[in-house]
Amino acid sequence: MATLQENTRGAALMMCSMAAFTLNDACLKAISTEWPLFQTLTVRGFVTVILIAIMAAVMGAFRKGIAKGDWPLVAARVGAEIGAAYFFLTALINLPLANATAILQTLPLTVSLAGALFLGELLGWRRMFAIVVGFVGVLLIVRPGADGFNVFSIYALFAVGFVTVRDLVTRRLSPDTHTMAVTLLSAIGVFLWAAAFSTTIEWAPFTSRSIWLVLGASLFIIGGYVFSVMVMRVGDISFVAPFRYTALVWALVLGFVLFGEWPSILTILGALIITGSGLFTFYRERRIAEREKVAAA
Repeated sequence: MATLQENTRGAALMMCSMAAFTLNDACLKAISTEWPLFQTLTVRGFVTVILIAIMAAVMGAFRKGIAKGDWPLVAARVGAEIGAAYFFLTALINLPLANATAILQTLPLTVSLAGALFLGELLGWRRMFAIVVGFVGVLLIVRPGADGFNVFSIYALFAVGFVTVRDLVTRRLSPDTHTMAVTLLSAIGVFLWAAAFSTTIEWAPFTSRSIWLVLGASLFIIGGYVFSVMVMRVGDISFVAPFRYTALVWALVLGFVLFGEWPSILTILGALIITGSGLFTFYRERRIAEREKVAAA
């Protein structure tokens, strides 16, 4: 059990991680008015791979590397990362920042459901009910069949599916595989995929604005990775994890300040329902973990 000071530090790191990831999204959304997607991913990927490689070397990832039996899992994870990058960023460009971010916040729910379906993890009726309620929140945001329906909301849902696969595969990796080695290979995979497709498009000119935005996106995504690794090493995950929903606050503020976006009442209601369902899921997982500790003792 972590101390209050450790939990507070973990919560602060989680909020920093969510801020960095959301700022990265804002930079990519801003640059979409100048650059096509594959050009953006190629340039950002090049910078990101270099920075992650430096981090991996410092953290000893090249010495530990990938466990022999984990290579198929790592390959599947890279494929899922590519799918998530394409679908989420396409949705991000065409949706309000808060809408895309809110849909992505269903991840704790989808991972819990997929873990029960495919990994045999226990899922009680309370958490199952929370997942169903969370998906109702998603429907309020997506609103299929409504006049304001945007097909790119479906892209965001596809992104959630790919990230769920990525996280499930990550759970199956052995402790002998270094986290940063997997992160580096994923970054290389996305970069090479984007670079290949970027040869089929006409590249836009480099301006001072686009250069600063892509550098900002690269630094913010690295910051998000660093903070997300640090947060796993301090505090109780059941206490720290709910602070991931601060990403919604950042998305609302940045969307309004930078893009003049403000979501509808239904979208805000859907985001609140998703957040409440996720928080209840974390709460139940914490109670179950405490009960198992008592039973083991």
